[in-house]
Amino acid sequence: MDLYTSKQRWKFLLILLALLIVGASLFYSNQSIRKIGDRERQKAQQWALALRKKAELVDLSSQIFNALQEKERQKMELVVQANRTILGASDLNMSQDIDFALQIIEANKDIPFILLNDDGSISQSRNIERKGASSAQNNNFYSDSIQKLAKSWIAASRFYQIQVFEDMYMTLCYGYSKELLRLQAHSDSLIQSFNSDLADQKNLVPVLLYEPKNNTVIASNLGAKALSKNQIDKTIAEMAKQYPPIELRYNGERKLLYLKDSEEVKQLFWLPYLQFGILGLIVLIGYLLFSMYRKAEQNQVWAGMAKETAHQLGTPLSSMMAWVAHLEQQDIDPMIPREMHKDLERLEKITDRFSKIGSGAKLIDADLAETIENNLNYLKARLSQKVDIQYDLSGERPLLVRHNASLIEWVIENICKNAVDAMEGIGTLRIHVQEVAEWVHIDISDTGKGLTPKQFKTIFEPGYSTKKRGWGLGLTLVRRIVEEYHKGKVFVLHSEPEKGTTFRISLPH
Repeated sequence: MDLYTSKQRWKFLLILLALLIVGASLFYSNQSIRKIGDRERQKAQQWALALRKKAELVDLSSQIFNALQEKERQKMELVVQANRTILGASDLNMSQDIDFALQIIEANKDIPFILLNDDGSISQSRNIERKGASSAQNNNFYSDSIQKLAKSWIAASRFYQIQVFEDMYMTLCYGYSKELLRLQAHSDSLIQSFNSDLADQKNLVPVLLYEPKNNTVIASNLGAKALSKNQIDKTIAEMAKQYPPIELRYNGERKLLYLKDSEEVKQLFWLPYLQFGILGLIVLIGYLLFSMYRKAEQNQVWAGMAKETAHQLGTPLSSMMAWVAHLEQQDIDPMIPREMHKDLERLEKITDRFSKIGSGAKLIDADLAETIENNLNYLKARLSQKVDIQYDLSGERPLLVRHNASLIEWVIENICKNAVDAMEGIGTLRIHVQEVAEWVHIDISDTGKGLTPKQFKTIFEPGYSTKKRGWGLGLTLVRRIVEEYHKGKVFVLHSEPEKGTTFRISLPH
């Protein structure tokens, strides 16, 4: 029992040590991975804040563009009013107004405009660059370009109608100045760069720029599947759950920037568990292989010891049988050699048991009830008279079960003797045999000290004994005979301290 207790204690200490090492390693790994993840998130948030500043710059550029556009529009209204004054003048006394209108038109050095006649032909144009030589072909090409330019401005709603006569109108259309066009190109470049910063961040955390007003994705570095119509709402909900969205504003509209952890961070989080899982699997396979070889080695030791024991007992048994035969021829009390014959028969049976364990038991279909009854009849004469042995069989005779009678007798004998020891020679020993489906159950109950639940399995371990002088091999032999040779089961069915224990032996029928 001390050996088994020490073994269990060492097992517990080794398992505890292994768990502590694994726990400490997982803790350290998780801490390191968490720091890496936090560092990545901080970089992503810093990048997002820089992006917000860029969005503010885009918005400021857009505001400046709109303000200049409005200023140019107002300037063009003055030019239109000046042209109306000139084109509608009929009195020479209005020469001062005409001069002032001409001054306004002349003062416009930057905003291009085209004045079209009622039939759509070009009346005049200002601030429009003319490239190339002044040949007739180039003049025609220039006129066509002016016409196309005028149509594009009219299509963009940048034109005014000027009434010349009651049924005659001229059209003044205008474009943007060079400065305004340069500012617009710069603003468009900023917006394009802004969107590219989102879409090109493949090595950064996943990001998504969303416009809630129109429910549209402006830019993202996520895959097409995550951005599909069926998946986009779920993707946004998952990203919002991890980090609150960062609000951006440009082009006068509100945008939301969503972030989430990258797949690399998620994989790093599970990496230590995967490593220890694989390591644990390797250790488990190694342990199972080791246990298998150890069990095979124990089987060889059991078989070798059993054979050797049977061999060692054989020689003195032959000699003792000869001496008993000699005593029978002498003039002595005949009871003496008769009792000695009984003991010799018992020794022969023990030798036969060890021989069968060592060489492999032969199983035959025989009446199990008869085997048990013969064994109990032998035990009744050798157990305490204060032990009440009760035997009952549920079912019909013969109870044919494939078994080895000699070894099953040994099993019953070992359990019964342990039961008598547990009752200290006083109590009731009940053996109940019942046939259930494909099994035959042999229940052996006593009224002894009982067992704790912790002892239910440990009592079958070699070296474990509740007796001071016990070897701890009896129940180990029982389990080996039942499980290894008869392919059955033996276990503690139930037990209560100070009330008794019931062992169940189940043999396949």
